[in-house]
Amino acid sequence: MKTGWIVRPLGAAYRFLRGREPIALLAVLLVVLGTWGFIALADEVGEGDTGEFDRWAIIQLRTPGDLSRPIGPTWLHEAGRDVTGLGGVTVLCLVIAAAAGFLAINRSYRMMGFLLLSTGTGIGISLAMKHWFDRPRPDVVEHLARVYTSSFPSGHSMMSAVVYLTLGVLIAPVLQHVKLRCYVIGSALLLTFLIGISRIYMGVHYPTDVLAGWTAGLVWALLCWLAGRAIAKRNQVKVTRLR
Repeated sequence: MKTGWIVRPLGAAYRFLRGREPIALLAVLLVVLGTWGFIALADEVGEGDTGEFDRWAIIQLRTPGDLSRPIGPTWLHEAGRDVTGLGGVTVLCLVIAAAAGFLAINRSYRMMGFLLLSTGTGIGISLAMKHWFDRPRPDVVEHLARVYTSSFPSGHSMMSAVVYLTLGVLIAPVLQHVKLRCYVIGSALLLTFLIGISRIYMGVHYPTDVLAGWTAGLVWALLCWLAGRAIAKRNQVKVTRLR
């Protein structure tokens, strides 16, 4: 009985897994699951299967009897606007520019180039996907923020994940203490989460738009981290050989 068709794939999988750290394997798994999840969600949205839930969820965040007013006190309305602004293109470009400037002053030119390439490409992909899916914005409640593009996926959610999580995964390996690494990654995740929630609160995105944006942004940030990790290891091997 021929078993080559089984042995060869298993051997390839073994060679891939051998020598790789668990954290890298977990990142690969999350990329695969995230990609599958985004495709499945996009398919459901495209078929209209999430419409009823999306409209219900947005209405729950508005005052009963007055859908123009979000729930909560006035200060929460202002906080929502402030938080949602942190995921805007202007703020994100300022954050990227500040980080790039710091790396340039520190003469970390390779990392600066990698940061600009990864975040710039991620933002471009976000805008391209919005144009591709071209989902209309929510029309069941009044928008509390200006919008200029289509709805799926949430650009604020995806771009904030791309920028803040990419910065987090680039900074974390440099830190010596595990607690500091967890703090940096946790802060980036929390900020990305709050920005996404604020988009639903503002009535400019459906929950599935935000979920898709989070998923796509996380996948991109992980891919950038894996790519940066591979490049760093290759450079380390070259330096070792030269010695």
